[in-house]
Amino acid sequence: MHVQEWLETVPAVSIYLLVGLVIGLESLGIPLPGEIILVSAALLASQHGDINPFVLGACASAGAVIGDSIGYAIGRKGGRPLLAWLGKKFPRHFSEGHIATAERSFEKWGMWAVFFGRFVALLRIFAGPLAGVLHMPYWKFLIANVLGGIVWAGGTTAVIYYVGVVAEDWLKRFSWLGLVLAVLIGLTSMLVLKRKARKATAEKQAAEPEVVPAAD
Repeated sequence: MHVQEWLETVPAVSIYLLVGLVIGLESLGIPLPGEIILVSAALLASQHGDINPFVLGACASAGAVIGDSIGYAIGRKGGRPLLAWLGKKFPRHFSEGHIATAERSFEKWGMWAVFFGRFVALLRIFAGPLAGVLHMPYWKFLIANVLGGIVWAGGTTAVIYYVGVVAEDWLKRFSWLGLVLAVLIGLTSMLVLKRKARKATAEKQAAEPEVVPAAD
């Protein structure tokens, strides 16, 4: 069953809570399909009047902002040992290469890494915890977090909802294409980040001095 077909069986209030919860958990550092859930719910809102797109966008934005803030607090308290622990629990997402790539982005862009990281699948789970680990000033993090959460979550909801209203008949027959498009965008961003992560790992290994065994 498609995500959207399953969402059709759930009351509107539950959808608001589900979207906010999934996006919130993804934002605090747990790998979940927040973007797919949001796109599916926005498409569903465009075809069913019971779901208010403004409430949906507000819940998604709130989940993004609150989740990132919790992730920041956890990262600030846990420090680097937290990243090592996450690497053991989620090696595909929190590998040393991924962390190195994200850390370079923070060093180069600062608070803008939090803002633009919201639009990249894997960076969404890094932004909050890594900003805390690197002790980014909270006021900078908060501004980027709030603006990024509203623009990403609210903007995604508005765009997908508008497309659904304009092309309602077409989407009723081919609604799965919206999900496929969201998945392709997510996979593309993941592949790009993974390629950068592999490059960062190779550069790090090449930079490490070779250990020469001591002579007897």
